[in-house]
Amino acid sequence: MTLRDAAIAVRENAHAPYSNFKVGAAIRAASGTVYVGCNVENVAYPEGTCAEAGAIAAMCAAGEYEIAEVYVIAASPSPVPPCGGCRQKLAEFGKSAVPVTLATTAGAELATSIGALLPGAFGAGHMEGS
Repeated sequence: MTLRDAAIAVRENAHAPYSNFKVGAAIRAASGTVYVGCNVENVAYPEGTCAEAGAIAAMCAAGEYEIAEVYVIAASPSPVPPCGGCRQKLAEFGKSAVPVTLATTAGAELATSIGALLPGAFGAGHMEGS
């Protein structure tokens, strides 16, 4: 199964009763294993949790901590980027050059990288010597 196929499939499991905006994400870890996540909304947090954060959580729960590739898909007019919090999470677990594909359910794709999504990311190196 491709990352695109995995993201499309998990998107169907999104719980978006308030926005009706379903997002699916698939992450390939350094091991080659694919982890998926979808957005989840609730009454207390109607904007919900993000698909990328869910995929990262699944990866960490399995004992993996390095992202090799990311694919995100939503039914939007143009490819939808991750929120700021998810950009930081991606930067925590993936190198700057890690490829990220943002896609729409209509077939549009935008190829980018973690570094392009979050230039100047804060990292562990900033805390050296403190």
